[in-house]
Amino acid sequence: MSPHNIVDGCKLVAVLTLWLGPCAGVKHTGGADAAERREHTTHSSVGLGEVVLVIQSQRNSYHARRAGQRKVEILQQAAELGQGAPVVLLLHELSEFDGDWSILPALPHLSATYGQSASWFFFIEEETRVTLSALLHVLNRYPVQYEWFLGKRLHDKEASIIHHYAFSEDPCSFGYPDPAAGWALSTPLLHRLAARVQYEPLKSDFSIDLKHEIALFIWEEGNGPKLTAVPEFCTEARDDDCASTFATYLPNCGDPVSEKDVFVAVKTCAKFHSDRGHCGKTFAILRRFLSQAVPRADWLLIVDDDTLVSLSRLRRLLRCYNPKEAVSLGEKYGYGLVQNGYSYTTGGGGMVLSRVAVSRLVSSGCGCFSDDAPDDMVLGRCFTSMGVPITHSPLFHQARPDDYSETLISSQQAVSFHKHWNIDPVAVYKHWLQDTHPRDEL
Repeated sequence: MSPHNIVDGCKLVAVLTLWLGPCAGVKHTGGADAAERREHTTHSSVGLGEVVLVIQSQRNSYHARRAGQRKVEILQQAAELGQGAPVVLLLHELSEFDGDWSILPALPHLSATYGQSASWFFFIEEETRVTLSALLHVLNRYPVQYEWFLGKRLHDKEASIIHHYAFSEDPCSFGYPDPAAGWALSTPLLHRLAARVQYEPLKSDFSIDLKHEIALFIWEEGNGPKLTAVPEFCTEARDDDCASTFATYLPNCGDPVSEKDVFVAVKTCAKFHSDRGHCGKTFAILRRFLSQAVPRADWLLIVDDDTLVSLSRLRRLLRCYNPKEAVSLGEKYGYGLVQNGYSYTTGGGGMVLSRVAVSRLVSSGCGCFSDDAPDDMVLGRCFTSMGVPITHSPLFHQARPDDYSETLISSQQAVSFHKHWNIDPVAVYKHWLQDTHPRDEL
């Protein structure tokens, strides 16, 4: 099917959606299909004490602090309601294993520890605000004895490389949750998923796009439930009964860091244009960054020569982080996480390292097993062995804008995109990365 036909198909689905609701005509299979037929039957109501909220926190001090503040806000709200208190968990505190960020490795622990007393598990971002009374109203629409996967529905406009071109015949047919709005699993579904994680090998060793991969795992090639769209799971605030809203991935932490505090290194060489990303080249950059040959800077940005970057937004983002800590920041990927693997910052979207992180890495002796090894994975393996957390920001993108849900990236202030394939890079920069009132980019 040509890209034009795929887009036309999406338009047709969009029209049908206006008449019949999202994913009209798509058959829901698995436990949720039976449950949907019983949605309006009488069932006992769920209280706050039966809800577990999992804040998808990170180990970096800034993110841990923001997640802690969100937890306090939720518990204060529960106290004011006087209807009991939910369990509120910080994901990075569940275990010492950093791979819990990909959710699947954490499911057995959640199932064993909280599965007997909880009816629902609600996963939110650090900046997701929750209205507990509205959340209970939503959850009580769905009988808890059945399998439910709830969220704000996103879908691909066209077949996407980051999703391995899944559902290429009809990309709109498969929905996955917007993590900013929060997404929920009923306990029967979480129990079954936890069991599968322990005995069923994953189809890929790589974790690339968490929200899509979780939806695929839950769907189980048609044997499990698809995502049920919940209009009250919101990102932008509305005047109605939103159970969740979202602030921003680019918070205002103060004035941007100085231009002089960011050293930019572009990996490029005419001879190796088709083989970008050699590990030996990256470690040479790291050593040069620490040398007297270049001006001293707090932050190092390493990009490919086909990476588009908004330096003004990056400087605003970096104000949130402490340059005296070992920081590795970018779009977070994972390798073999269910088997205690490691995380890494994918290179194409840009890798940001604090001077402390670079210094610790170079002095550790950890390095390339060959000059042409994948540099981003080697850095991730080294940082994991050193106990340096890999910090994720969804504002960095390994692929082109067309490879992501337009609904998702339209609400962001992106920092980077990668690849010049079948695009006009100048047009992409102006549309997605240039501020309305451009600041000094250099």
